[in-house]
Amino acid sequence: MSALALSVLLSLVSAVAYAGGAIVQERVAVSSPGQQFAPMRRPGWWAAVALNGLGGLLHVVALAYGPLSLVQPLGALTIVFALPMAALFVGRRAGATAWRGAVMATVGLAGVLSLVAASPAQSLDTAERVAVALVTGGIVVALMVAGRAAHRHPAVRSTLLATGSGIAFGMSSVFTKVVAVDWNGGVSLGDLPALGTIGVFATAGLLLSQAAYRGAGLAAPLATLTVVNPVVAAAVGLTLFGEAFRYGITGTVLALGCGVVAAGGLILLTTERLASAAPVPAPETASSGQPEEIVVPDLLEDLLVPARAGRTADEDAGPRPVCLYGLFPGPYDPPPTVDRHRVRVRS
Repeated sequence: MSALALSVLLSLVSAVAYAGGAIVQERVAVSSPGQQFAPMRRPGWWAAVALNGLGGLLHVVALAYGPLSLVQPLGALTIVFALPMAALFVGRRAGATAWRGAVMATVGLAGVLSLVAASPAQSLDTAERVAVALVTGGIVVALMVAGRAAHRHPAVRSTLLATGSGIAFGMSSVFTKVVAVDWNGGVSLGDLPALGTIGVFATAGLLLSQAAYRGAGLAAPLATLTVVNPVVAAAVGLTLFGEAFRYGITGTVLALGCGVVAAGGLILLTTERLASAAPVPAPETASSGQPEEIVVPDLLEDLLVPARAGRTADEDAGPRPVCLYGLFPGPYDPPPTVDRHRVRVRS
Protein backbone atom coordinates (compact mmCIF):
# COMPACT_ATOMS: atom_id res chain seq x y z
CA MET A 1 0.00 0.00 0.00
CA SER A 2 1.34 3.40 -0.94
CA ALA A 3 1.87 6.15 1.61
CA LEU A 4 -0.91 8.23 0.03
CA ALA A 5 -3.43 5.38 0.14
CA LEU A 6 -2.48 4.63 3.76
CA SER A 7 -3.00 8.30 4.63
CA VAL A 8 -6.48 8.25 3.09
CA LEU A 9 -7.40 5.03 4.91
CA LEU A 10 -6.18 6.35 8.26
CA SER A 11 -8.08 9.62 7.73
CA LEU A 12 -11.33 7.76 7.03
CA VAL A 13 -10.96 5.52 10.10
CA SER A 14 -10.10 8.61 12.16
CA ALA A 15 -13.30 10.33 11.00
CA VAL A 16 -15.34 7.25 11.93
CA ALA A 17 -13.73 7.19 15.40
CA TYR A 18 -14.47 10.88 15.91
CA ALA A 19 -18.07 10.34 14.78
CA GLY A 20 -18.50 7.43 17.20
CA GLY A 21 -17.05 9.49 20.03
CA ALA A 22 -19.43 12.35 19.25
CA ILE A 23 -22.46 10.03 19.26
CA VAL A 24 -21.47 8.55 22.62
CA GLN A 25 -20.86 12.04 24.05
CA GLU A 26 -24.29 13.19 22.93
CA ARG A 27 -25.98 10.16 24.52
CA VAL A 28 -24.04 10.70 27.76
CA ALA A 29 -25.15 14.35 27.75
CA VAL A 30 -28.79 13.30 27.37
CA SER A 31 -28.62 10.78 30.20
CA SER A 32 -26.53 12.99 32.53
CA PRO A 33 -28.18 16.44 32.41
CA GLY A 34 -26.73 17.48 35.76
CA GLN A 35 -23.11 16.83 34.76
CA GLN A 36 -22.27 19.34 32.09
CA PHE A 37 -18.56 19.07 31.31
CA ALA A 38 -17.12 15.77 32.53
CA PRO A 39 -19.45 13.01 33.81
CA MET A 40 -16.48 10.91 34.87
CA ARG A 41 -18.57 8.31 36.69
CA ARG A 42 -20.23 7.26 33.44
CA PRO A 43 -18.46 4.45 31.50
CA GLY A 44 -19.81 5.97 28.29
CA TRP A 45 -17.84 9.13 28.97
CA TRP A 46 -14.57 7.18 29.06
CA ALA A 47 -15.59 5.30 25.92
CA ALA A 48 -16.05 8.66 24.19
CA VAL A 49 -12.64 9.81 25.45
CA ALA A 50 -11.07 6.63 24.07
CA LEU A 51 -12.74 7.07 20.68
CA ASN A 52 -11.69 10.70 20.44
CA GLY A 53 -8.15 9.77 21.46
CA LEU A 54 -8.06 7.06 18.80
CA GLY A 55 -9.33 9.51 16.20
CA GLY A 56 -6.67 12.05 17.16
CA LEU A 57 -3.88 9.48 17.06
CA LEU A 58 -4.93 8.23 13.63
CA HIS A 59 -5.18 11.82 12.40
CA VAL A 60 -1.61 12.55 13.50
CA VAL A 61 -0.31 9.37 11.81
CA ALA A 62 -2.24 10.23 8.63
CA LEU A 63 -0.54 13.63 8.58
CA ALA A 64 2.81 11.86 8.78
CA TYR A 65 2.03 9.88 5.60
CA GLY A 66 0.03 12.38 3.59
CA PRO A 67 -0.18 16.08 2.84
CA LEU A 68 -2.17 18.46 5.03
CA SER A 69 -4.27 19.57 2.05
CA LEU A 70 -5.59 16.00 1.73
CA VAL A 71 -5.87 14.86 5.36
CA GLN A 72 -7.70 17.91 6.73
CA PRO A 73 -10.61 17.84 4.20
CA LEU A 74 -11.10 14.12 4.89
CA GLY A 75 -11.42 14.92 8.58
CA ALA A 76 -14.52 16.96 7.72
CA LEU A 77 -16.28 13.70 6.84
CA THR A 78 -16.88 13.20 10.57
CA ILE A 79 -20.27 14.92 10.41
CA VAL A 80 -21.24 12.95 7.28
CA PHE A 81 -20.41 9.65 9.02
CA ALA A 82 -22.03 10.69 12.31
CA LEU A 83 -25.56 11.28 11.01
CA PRO A 84 -26.17 7.79 9.51
CA MET A 85 -24.29 6.14 12.39
CA ALA A 86 -26.54 7.90 14.90
CA ALA A 87 -29.64 6.84 12.99
CA LEU A 88 -28.40 3.24 12.79
CA PHE A 89 -27.10 2.68 16.31
CA VAL A 90 -29.10 4.96 18.60
CA GLY A 91 -32.18 5.85 16.54
CA ARG A 92 -31.23 9.56 16.38
CA ARG A 93 -32.59 10.58 12.98
CA ALA A 94 -31.67 13.95 11.49
CA GLY A 95 -34.14 15.95 9.46
CA ALA A 96 -33.70 17.04 5.86
CA THR A 97 -32.56 20.50 6.98
CA ALA A 98 -29.83 19.00 9.16
CA TRP A 99 -28.62 16.85 6.28
CA ARG A 100 -28.47 19.81 3.91
CA GLY A 101 -26.61 21.84 6.50
CA ALA A 102 -24.14 19.04 7.17
CA VAL A 103 -23.43 18.53 3.48
CA MET A 104 -23.02 22.27 2.89
CA ALA A 105 -20.66 22.64 5.85
CA THR A 106 -18.56 19.66 4.77
CA VAL A 107 -18.35 20.69 1.11
CA GLY A 108 -17.50 24.28 2.00
CA LEU A 109 -14.79 23.24 4.43
CA ALA A 110 -13.32 20.71 2.02
CA GLY A 111 -13.20 23.39 -0.66
CA VAL A 112 -11.39 25.83 1.60
CA LEU A 113 -8.78 23.35 2.74
CA SER A 114 -8.21 21.91 -0.73
CA LEU A 115 -7.22 25.38 -1.93
CA VAL A 116 -4.49 25.74 0.68
CA ALA A 117 -1.15 25.31 -1.06
CA ALA A 118 1.60 23.14 0.37
CA SER A 119 4.55 25.02 1.86
CA PRO A 120 7.84 24.18 3.55
CA ALA A 121 7.51 23.20 7.19
CA GLN A 122 7.94 26.15 9.53
CA SER A 123 7.73 26.58 13.27
CA LEU A 124 6.90 29.42 15.67
CA ASP A 125 9.32 31.25 17.89
CA THR A 126 8.73 31.62 21.63
CA ALA A 127 7.02 35.02 21.42
CA GLU A 128 4.62 33.82 18.73
CA ARG A 129 3.76 30.70 20.70
CA VAL A 130 2.98 32.68 23.84
CA ALA A 131 0.90 35.24 21.93
CA VAL A 132 -1.10 32.59 20.06
CA ALA A 133 -1.73 30.59 23.23
CA LEU A 134 -2.87 33.61 25.26
CA VAL A 135 -5.10 35.10 22.56
CA THR A 136 -6.85 31.86 21.67
CA GLY A 137 -7.10 30.86 25.32
CA GLY A 138 -8.84 34.15 26.08
CA ILE A 139 -11.25 33.60 23.18
CA VAL A 140 -12.08 30.08 24.38
CA VAL A 141 -12.73 31.33 27.93
CA ALA A 142 -14.93 34.16 26.62
CA LEU A 143 -17.00 31.71 24.55
CA MET A 144 -17.38 29.43 27.56
CA VAL A 145 -18.62 32.32 29.71
CA ALA A 146 -21.00 33.46 26.96
CA GLY A 147 -22.30 29.91 26.60
CA ARG A 148 -23.04 29.67 30.31
CA ALA A 149 -24.85 33.02 30.16
CA ALA A 150 -27.04 31.73 27.29
CA HIS A 151 -28.34 28.73 29.27
CA ARG A 152 -31.96 29.63 28.43
CA HIS A 153 -31.26 29.26 24.70
CA PRO A 154 -29.88 25.72 24.16
CA ALA A 155 -29.10 26.15 20.44
CA VAL A 156 -27.17 29.40 20.96
CA ARG A 157 -25.41 28.01 24.02
CA SER A 158 -24.43 24.86 22.13
CA THR A 159 -23.07 26.82 19.18
CA LEU A 160 -20.93 29.02 21.43
CA LEU A 161 -19.50 26.07 23.34
CA ALA A 162 -18.92 24.05 20.16
CA THR A 163 -17.11 27.03 18.62
CA GLY A 164 -14.87 27.22 21.68
CA SER A 165 -14.27 23.46 21.41
CA GLY A 166 -13.34 23.75 17.74
CA ILE A 167 -10.91 26.59 18.47
CA ALA A 168 -9.29 24.60 21.28
CA PHE A 169 -8.91 21.50 19.11
CA GLY A 170 -7.58 23.60 16.23
CA MET A 171 -4.93 25.19 18.45
CA SER A 172 -3.90 21.78 19.77
CA SER A 173 -3.32 20.78 16.13
CA VAL A 174 -1.25 23.93 15.58
CA PHE A 175 1.02 23.17 18.55
CA THR A 176 1.20 19.52 17.49
CA LYS A 177 2.61 20.72 14.17
CA VAL A 178 5.06 22.97 16.02
CA VAL A 179 6.32 20.02 18.06
CA ALA A 180 6.50 17.83 14.96
CA VAL A 181 8.56 20.43 13.09
CA ASP A 182 10.92 20.88 16.04
CA TRP A 183 11.19 17.15 16.71
CA ASN A 184 14.79 15.93 16.66
CA GLY A 185 14.39 12.41 17.97
CA GLY A 186 13.77 13.19 21.64
CA VAL A 187 11.87 15.42 24.07
CA SER A 188 13.83 18.41 25.36
CA LEU A 189 12.96 20.99 28.01
CA GLY A 190 12.09 23.43 25.24
CA ASP A 191 9.33 21.10 24.02
CA LEU A 192 7.60 20.82 27.39
CA PRO A 193 5.66 24.14 27.19
CA ALA A 194 4.33 23.22 23.76
CA LEU A 195 3.38 19.72 24.94
CA GLY A 196 1.65 21.21 27.98
CA THR A 197 -0.25 23.64 25.74
CA ILE A 198 -1.39 20.73 23.57
CA GLY A 199 -2.71 18.94 26.65
CA VAL A 200 -4.55 22.01 27.94
CA PHE A 201 -6.22 22.83 24.61
CA ALA A 202 -7.11 19.20 23.85
CA THR A 203 -8.67 18.75 27.30
CA ALA A 204 -10.59 22.02 26.99
CA GLY A 205 -11.86 20.99 23.57
CA LEU A 206 -13.09 17.65 24.89
CA LEU A 207 -14.86 19.16 27.91
CA LEU A 208 -16.48 21.95 25.89
CA SER A 209 -17.67 19.52 23.24
CA GLN A 210 -19.29 17.38 25.95
CA ALA A 211 -21.10 20.44 27.31
CA ALA A 212 -22.15 21.51 23.80
CA TYR A 213 -24.13 18.29 23.26
CA ARG A 214 -26.33 18.84 26.33
CA GLY A 215 -29.82 19.74 25.16
CA ALA A 216 -28.73 20.50 21.58
CA GLY A 217 -28.74 17.20 19.74
CA LEU A 218 -25.88 15.86 17.65
CA ALA A 219 -25.77 17.56 14.24
CA ALA A 220 -25.34 21.25 15.08
CA PRO A 221 -22.57 20.98 17.75
CA LEU A 222 -20.63 18.37 15.78
CA ALA A 223 -20.81 20.33 12.53
CA THR A 224 -19.75 23.52 14.28
CA LEU A 225 -16.64 22.09 15.91
CA THR A 226 -15.82 20.01 12.81
CA VAL A 227 -15.75 23.18 10.69
CA VAL A 228 -14.18 25.55 13.23
CA ASN A 229 -11.32 23.18 14.14
CA PRO A 230 -9.55 23.02 10.75
CA VAL A 231 -10.52 26.57 9.83
CA VAL A 232 -8.65 27.86 12.88
CA ALA A 233 -5.67 25.66 12.05
CA ALA A 234 -5.72 26.87 8.45
CA ALA A 235 -5.97 30.52 9.56
CA VAL A 236 -2.87 30.13 11.73
CA GLY A 237 -1.10 28.36 8.90
CA LEU A 238 -1.92 31.19 6.49
CA THR A 239 -0.84 33.94 8.86
CA LEU A 240 2.09 32.43 10.77
CA PHE A 241 3.35 29.37 8.87
CA GLY A 242 3.69 31.08 5.51
CA GLU A 243 0.98 29.04 3.79
CA ALA A 244 -1.14 30.51 1.00
CA PHE A 245 -4.07 29.67 -1.26
CA ARG A 246 -3.52 28.15 -4.64
CA TYR A 247 -4.20 30.12 -7.85
CA GLY A 248 -3.53 33.55 -6.31
CA ILE A 249 -6.46 35.95 -6.18
CA THR A 250 -8.76 33.46 -7.90
CA GLY A 251 -8.04 30.84 -5.27
CA THR A 252 -8.61 33.35 -2.47
CA VAL A 253 -12.01 34.31 -3.91
CA LEU A 254 -12.96 30.65 -4.28
CA ALA A 255 -11.89 29.97 -0.70
CA LEU A 256 -14.04 32.83 0.56
CA GLY A 257 -17.01 31.46 -1.40
CA CYS A 258 -16.47 28.01 0.13
CA GLY A 259 -16.35 29.65 3.55
CA VAL A 260 -19.74 31.24 2.89
CA VAL A 261 -21.14 27.83 1.92
CA ALA A 262 -19.80 26.29 5.14
CA ALA A 263 -21.26 29.15 7.20
CA GLY A 264 -24.63 28.68 5.48
CA GLY A 265 -24.56 25.01 6.43
CA LEU A 266 -23.97 25.89 10.07
CA ILE A 267 -26.86 28.36 9.96
CA LEU A 268 -29.14 25.64 8.59
CA LEU A 269 -28.09 23.26 11.35
CA THR A 270 -28.69 25.86 14.04
CA THR A 271 -32.04 26.86 12.52
CA GLU A 272 -33.15 23.23 12.41
CA ARG A 273 -32.28 22.84 16.08
CA LEU A 274 -34.08 26.06 17.04
CA ALA A 275 -37.21 24.92 15.18
CA SER A 276 -37.20 21.52 16.86
CA ALA A 277 -36.66 23.09 20.28
CA ALA A 278 -39.41 25.73 19.95
CA PRO A 279 -41.93 25.37 22.78
CA VAL A 280 -45.42 24.23 21.86
CA PRO A 281 -47.97 26.88 22.90
CA ALA A 282 -50.39 25.74 25.55
CA PRO A 283 -53.98 25.33 24.34
CA GLU A 284 -56.31 28.15 25.28
CA THR A 285 -58.87 27.35 27.93
CA ALA A 286 -62.49 28.23 27.68
CA SER A 287 -62.64 29.48 31.25
CA SER A 288 -63.82 33.05 31.65
CA GLY A 289 -62.35 33.44 35.11
CA GLN A 290 -65.80 33.20 36.78
CA PRO A 291 -66.51 30.45 39.32
CA GLU A 292 -68.12 27.41 37.76
CA GLU A 293 -71.55 26.28 38.76
CA ILE A 294 -71.93 22.99 40.56
CA VAL A 295 -75.13 21.38 39.36
CA VAL A 296 -76.76 19.12 41.96
CA PRO A 297 -79.27 16.53 40.70
CA ASP A 298 -82.78 16.99 42.01
CA LEU A 299 -82.73 13.48 43.51
CA LEU A 300 -80.36 14.82 46.18
CA GLU A 301 -82.51 17.84 46.96
CA ASP A 302 -83.61 16.32 50.21
CA LEU A 303 -80.01 16.23 51.39
CA LEU A 304 -79.60 19.96 50.96
CA VAL A 305 -79.86 22.02 54.12
CA PRO A 306 -79.72 25.77 54.63
CA ALA A 307 -76.21 27.16 54.85
CA ARG A 308 -77.07 29.64 57.57
CA ALA A 309 -80.10 30.71 59.62
CA GLY A 310 -81.84 34.03 59.74
CA ARG A 311 -82.15 34.66 55.99
CA THR A 312 -83.99 37.76 54.84
CA ALA A 313 -86.59 37.98 52.14
CA ASP A 314 -84.08 39.61 49.75
CA GLU A 315 -81.68 36.74 50.25
CA ASP A 316 -84.45 34.20 49.62
CA ALA A 317 -85.22 35.91 46.32
CA GLY A 318 -81.67 35.32 45.05
CA PRO A 319 -79.68 32.15 44.50
CA ARG A 320 -80.23 29.73 47.32
CA PRO A 321 -77.00 29.16 49.28
CA VAL A 322 -76.93 25.51 50.24
CA CYS A 323 -74.59 22.87 51.52
CA LEU A 324 -74.46 19.22 50.57
CA TYR A 325 -74.79 17.78 54.07
CA GLY A 326 -72.30 15.05 54.92
CA LEU A 327 -69.93 15.74 52.02
CA PHE A 328 -68.48 19.10 53.08
CA PRO A 329 -66.22 19.45 56.14
CA GLY A 330 -68.38 20.82 58.93
CA PRO A 331 -72.14 20.71 59.41
CA TYR A 332 -73.12 23.68 57.25
CA ASP A 333 -69.99 25.41 55.84
CA PRO A 334 -68.77 24.45 52.33
CA PRO A 335 -65.00 24.40 51.65
CA PRO A 336 -63.45 27.74 50.57
CA THR A 337 -62.77 26.45 47.05
CA VAL A 338 -66.49 26.27 46.28
CA ASP A 339 -68.58 29.40 45.79
CA ARG A 340 -71.77 28.45 47.59
CA HIS A 341 -73.72 31.20 45.83
CA ARG A 342 -73.16 29.35 42.54
CA VAL A 343 -74.55 26.03 43.74
CA ARG A 344 -78.02 25.41 42.37
CA VAL A 345 -80.47 22.56 42.03
CA ARG A 346 -81.08 21.26 38.53
CA SER A 347 -84.76 20.89 37.80
